[in-house]
Amino acid sequence: MKKQPTIAPASGRLAILVPGLGAVATTLIAGVEAVRRGLAKPIGSLTQMGTVRLGKRTEKRTPLIRELLPLAALDDVRFGAWDVFPDDAYESARHANVLEHDLLEQLRTPLAAVRPMPAVFSPQYVKRLDGPNVKKGRSKLDLGEQLRDDIRRFVRDAACDRAVMVWCASTETFLERSAVHGELARFEKAMAANDPAIAPSMIYAWAALKEGVPFANGAPNLTVDVPALQQLARKQGVAVAGKDFKTGQTLMKTVLAPMLKARMLGLQGWFSTNILGNRDGEVLDDPGSFKTKEVSKLSVLDHILQPELYPDLYGRFDHKVQIHYYRPRGDNKEGWDAIDIVGWLGYPMQIKVNFLCRDSILAAPVALDIALFLDLAQRAGMSGIQEWLSFYFKSPMVAEGLYPEHDLFIQLTKLKNTLRHLAGEELITHLGLDYYEK
Repeated sequence: MKKQPTIAPASGRLAILVPGLGAVATTLIAGVEAVRRGLAKPIGSLTQMGTVRLGKRTEKRTPLIRELLPLAALDDVRFGAWDVFPDDAYESARHANVLEHDLLEQLRTPLAAVRPMPAVFSPQYVKRLDGPNVKKGRSKLDLGEQLRDDIRRFVRDAACDRAVMVWCASTETFLERSAVHGELARFEKAMAANDPAIAPSMIYAWAALKEGVPFANGAPNLTVDVPALQQLARKQGVAVAGKDFKTGQTLMKTVLAPMLKARMLGLQGWFSTNILGNRDGEVLDDPGSFKTKEVSKLSVLDHILQPELYPDLYGRFDHKVQIHYYRPRGDNKEGWDAIDIVGWLGYPMQIKVNFLCRDSILAAPVALDIALFLDLAQRAGMSGIQEWLSFYFKSPMVAEGLYPEHDLFIQLTKLKNTLRHLAGEELITHLGLDYYEK
């Protein structure tokens, strides 16, 4: 095992910078403010409520994660944001209609203090969204420099010692890797030339990495999942993670699909449909943005079930994903799954899942954990892709040549073993034979 890394203390304030002050970001900010004031519990957050077992089961050592490792305290967090709409976090939260009015009124003062900076945005990349609070610049490189100025100014004015950036904005139209994404100098030249292959999310990522700020991508956009920006992350010694918060239907797939494979049950087909009425649902009503989300969602089953290894079980299953914008449902997403499985002697069976969830309620603690763990990784000198955070993403980033682990339980084991490693504790394999040796 490698030597335990030295972790710098979590002293001073941490800026959590969020492109996109919509339903997810305002639910995150309101939630942190509510927890600070004792108005609610941080349910859904590993960093706040999760534990990690250390040593043998007989030792009964199970500290809270936030007591084991030096995570930033919620009292030390300050939020900054960019958005195409000028509404502060209070007004944006009211518009999102995720949280109850009474709770929002109790949090009105801190939420109203979070005012979005003008965003880097183009309707070329998000066709169902537009707003007036947008930066102007000579080039995408110029816009990136403006974002760097924003980061420095916010960190200074909020008296923060360090920062992380978590993309909470909309899903962009589908982009594939191209030559301009292959190397940093070419990427920056393309920014200066306003190349259409450089999406707004990439400009945010570039600005963050240039400023030494860890970046996480909560959407399925290509963003930092390109060689050029990963080169920049390594060059700057900055941690990155992504992509696409894993919250509802895909979370269920990463639980159920491993069960099928563990018991060698076959799969004939998996039909998934969603209805969603918030701004994210409206954006995904555009075919280009939906394509980006669809690719993220469809990759999960193939990686978990490994049809090349089990052709008799998973060699020819159908997988269909649909997302429908339905305004009356708001943030209360509903996911339906019809799963056709095969058992002993080829007999068919079915599983039906109806998940009536709250999109932003599930995403907010994920965004918080990612921000705090990214800050921890940065202080531990862990630069580049943080695969141990795959637990939180639909389409986890991995090193070139690797396939991503999608199995939620493998992901959780990886995450907790990384925490044990950072704490200088023995990794746990769950072999357990020593309990039975005479």
